[in-house]
Amino acid sequence: MTRIFKYVWKYKLLVIASLTALVVSIALNMINPYLIQILVDRVIKNGETNILTTILISIIVITLLKAILGFIREYGFDYLGTRTNIDMSKDLFEHIQSQSFSFFDGMNTGELMSRISEDLNNIRMAIGFIIMISLDSGVSFIIATVILFTLNWKLTLFSLAVMPLIAYAAMQLEKKIDKAYEKISDHTAVLNTTAQENIAGVRLVKAFAREKHEILKFMEHNKKNYRLNVEQTEIMAKYYPIMEFLSNVCVVLVVSIGGIYVVKENITVGTLVAFNMYIWELIWPMRDLGWLANSIGQTKASAIKVFNVMDTVPEIKDREDAVRLENVEGHIKFENVSFKYNDEYVLKNITLDAKPGTTVAIMGTTGSGKTTLVNLIGRCYEINEGEIFVDGYNVRDVCLRDIRSKMSVVSQDVFLFSETIKENIKIGKEDASMEEIVNACKDACAVEFIDELDEGYETIIGERGIGLSGGQKQRISIARALVRDASILILDDSTSALDTETEYELLKNLNNRSKKATTFIIAHRISAVKNADEILFLDKGKIVERGKHEELLKLKGKYYEVFAEQFKDFEDLTQEVV
Repeated sequence: MTRIFKYVWKYKLLVIASLTALVVSIALNMINPYLIQILVDRVIKNGETNILTTILISIIVITLLKAILGFIREYGFDYLGTRTNIDMSKDLFEHIQSQSFSFFDGMNTGELMSRISEDLNNIRMAIGFIIMISLDSGVSFIIATVILFTLNWKLTLFSLAVMPLIAYAAMQLEKKIDKAYEKISDHTAVLNTTAQENIAGVRLVKAFAREKHEILKFMEHNKKNYRLNVEQTEIMAKYYPIMEFLSNVCVVLVVSIGGIYVVKENITVGTLVAFNMYIWELIWPMRDLGWLANSIGQTKASAIKVFNVMDTVPEIKDREDAVRLENVEGHIKFENVSFKYNDEYVLKNITLDAKPGTTVAIMGTTGSGKTTLVNLIGRCYEINEGEIFVDGYNVRDVCLRDIRSKMSVVSQDVFLFSETIKENIKIGKEDASMEEIVNACKDACAVEFIDELDEGYETIIGERGIGLSGGQKQRISIARALVRDASILILDDSTSALDTETEYELLKNLNNRSKKATTFIIAHRISAVKNADEILFLDKGKIVERGKHEELLKLKGKYYEVFAEQFKDFEDLTQEVV
C-alpha cells in the first residue's frame, strides 16, 4: 500500500485540501448532537425559547457547510483515485511494453488484461472511496470516543466493552476474505483468457462446429468462479451478523443503562439523547469494518498482482553505457551462436556473415529454429553462447532502440490493428507521406486491391484484419515494413498466402529494394529463396547446408529434396511433353 500512496502524494495539495475538508466536516458533524442536547435540556425542558432561533440557524449553517465540504471531499478523493489510476495504468502499460519476448511467452493476455482493468479499478475505488470512508470512520470514532468520555465515562466504558469483540470479528473477516478474493482474482484472469481466446477464434470454432464444446468449457470455468464467490459470500455471511448483533448490543446498553442514569438524575435527558447520537459515530465504523476489511483485502490482493508485474525485471535491457548507433548499415554477423529455450537447444553453433545489401534466405523443417534465428538479430531473446554483431558492435553493447528502429519485420503471424489501411502502414513510419505509402504499396503489390475498396487507403480494417484475405493482409504488412526503408529487412514466411504470379512480382520488387537493405527471407517455397546471395538450410537448430541455389542443388541434399518435391509435377509434365 505504501507504493500506492507514493502515486497519491504526487498530488499533495489536493490530498491536503481533501483531508482538511474531511476533518472539518467531521468536526462540524460532532457539533450537532451538542446543539440537540442544548435544545432538549434548555429549550424543551427549561423553556429557554430565546435561544431556539440561534440553535436552529446554527444547525442549518452547519448542514450547509457540511454539504459544501462534502462536495470538496468527494470530488477531491474521487479525482485522486482517477489520477492515480491514470498514472499507474501508464506506468504498468509502459512496463509491459518494455518486457522481453520471454515475458509474453509465459503470460497470457487475459491475465494482463485483468491487471490493467479489474485490479487497477479496485485500487482506484480504494483511493477514491474506501480510504475516504476509512479515514472518516477512524477520525469520527476517535473524536466521538473523547466526547462520550466527557459526557459520562461509565456509560462510555459499557459501550466500548463490546467494541473489541466487533474488531476481532472484523479482523478475522479480513484475513479470510483476503485469501478468498485472491483466488477469485486469479480465476477471473483464467475466465477472461478463455472468453478472449474464444471470441478471437470464433470463426475457427464455428468452422469446426465446436460451439457446444467451447460453451461447456466456459461454463466449467464459470462454475468454479461461482463456487469461489459463494465461498466469499459464506465468509461474509458468517461474520456480518455477529458484528451487527454486537453493534445492537451497544445501543441496548446505552438506552438501558442511560435510562437508569436519567431516572437517578445522574445525567440529563439531553445528555442521553446526545450520547445516543454520538454512540452511532462508534457503531457505524464498527459495522463498516467488515465491508472495509473486504474492500481493503481486495485492494491489497490487486495491488500485489499489479506490482508483481511492475517488479518483473525485463530479461533484456540496455546497459548504462550502451553504444548509440545513428546509422546502421546492416552488416550482421553470427559467431558460434547457440540459444536455449526451457533448457533445450533451439539453435546450435550458428555462424553467418551477411554483408550490407545482401540477401540471406533461411529454409528448414517446422521447428528447426528459423524464426528464432532472425529474432536474435534484434535481441528479442538473450543468446546462451557465442556473439552477434551489428556493424561490428556486439548487440549486447548497443542501444536496443537504435537497432530495432533500423529494422523492418514482416512476421509469419500477421497482425493488423483496427485502424485504416493508411494508419496500419504508417506504423512502419509515423511521418510517412502519402507518396511514400503508395510507393510501398506498389512494391508490395497491394495497390490494386486497395484502389478497389470504396474508401481506399481510408478503409477501416476489422479486428486483426478481419474482412481481408490472408494474401491481402500479408501485402499490407509488407508495405508497412517497406515504408520504413530500414537497413535490415526480415521477411518471415511473408508470401505464403500469395499466388505464384503475385509472389513473383513482389519478389522482383523486393530484389530491387534489397540492394539498399540486408534482407533475411524465411520461406518454404524454392521460388522465394532461389535468388538469395546465400541460402541456409536448418535442421534441429543447426545449419546443415548453405550456399547459393545452384550449389545446393548439386549437393543433392535436403534442399534438393525440397526442390524435387515442389517441382515434381513440373518435371512429370515435361517428360510427358517430350
